[in-house]
Amino acid sequence: MSQHITRHGVAARYSEAAVFNGVVYLAGMVPECEATDIRAQTQDVLEQVQQRLLEAGSDKSRILRTQIFLADIREIGAMNEVWDAWVVPGTAPPRATVQAALADPAWKIEIVVTAAQKVQF
Repeated sequence: MSQHITRHGVAARYSEAAVFNGVVYLAGMVPECEATDIRAQTQDVLEQVQQRLLEAGSDKSRILRTQIFLADIREIGAMNEVWDAWVVPGTAPPRATVQAALADPAWKIEIVVTAAQKVQF
């Protein structure tokens, strides 16, 4: 098995994704939209997650683990509505959701995902 690490979206401080031994590790994805409500921010972040997974040879049905950080845990119900509509039925990954102080006060959510790559033949 290869010991090569592939990085995507490399910046000075972090990479948006790293792939090692068929596992995709995403950085924390945060809202890029100007929306102020949790539903719109969650949708924005999940779209970014899906895009980063596709770029790394995976997709949302192959998520192994998800960590969700909410600025206000009381918004978990609204966030879950968007999450539940996004997750592929029968593939809901193990998940932790916690309240956390996020780096930008405008952000309501940050999501970290680990996923398996699709098998290449």
